[in-house]
Amino acid sequence: MELFALSGQKALVTGAGNPGGLARAMAQGLRDAGATVAILDVADSVFEVARADGFTPIKANLAQREDLRRGFAEALAALGTLDILVNSHGIQRRHKAEAFPLDEWDLVLEINLTSVFALCQLAAEVMIPRRRGKIINVASMLSFTGGVTVPAYSASKGGVGQLTKALSNEWAAHGINVNAIAPGYMATEMNTALMQDQTRNRQILERIPSGRWGTPDDLKGIAVFLASRASDYLCGVVIPVDGGFLAR
Repeated sequence: MELFALSGQKALVTGAGNPGGLARAMAQGLRDAGATVAILDVADSVFEVARADGFTPIKANLAQREDLRRGFAEALAALGTLDILVNSHGIQRRHKAEAFPLDEWDLVLEINLTSVFALCQLAAEVMIPRRRGKIINVASMLSFTGGVTVPAYSASKGGVGQLTKALSNEWAAHGINVNAIAPGYMATEMNTALMQDQTRNRQILERIPSGRWGTPDDLKGIAVFLASRASDYLCGVVIPVDGGFLAR
């Protein structure tokens, strides 16, 4: 089990201020494996979550590039260094494609894709000289499929998948593993409307061989794996955690 131990490792997890979200669960998984964890979110709830789970809270708005840099610097100062970065923040906007407002398109792309790249760059500045590090991006089922009424989200998550591969191509030689997790249909706040729609809920469950929605806890194991020595030869992959949805 030493392959999966994270004792002494310092991790930053973004988007973990949502008490019932995927990011918090992944941060808990890293903590339980021995890592010291800082969490970054724009919501005030980041402080509540940090108190409950023993994390270091950082409040920053990743839609604002200067605030992103400030938040990263604050996290780095608190942790002392950075071994693991988990980019698990993101937003969703729904409109028919022909009526999708460009200002909302810009916001989704800024938060879901551009800020991910910026944080990866900042992490690489720390990791490249040390010749080691783990970067875990959070992609989506829409990194593989197109979705409906979510063109900005789909484009951003497709971009996260390709960005993960591009960064891995450049940074693997520096000892940095860049990989991504693609969660399937997860029972979180973002999907409340889908779960309450009896027709869509039935259609979704019929497509999932496991026969259930995923839960935040389903991402703990893959996060620990990708953050640990167990994944040292895994580079540039997007791993679905979807109950078999894509294989159906």
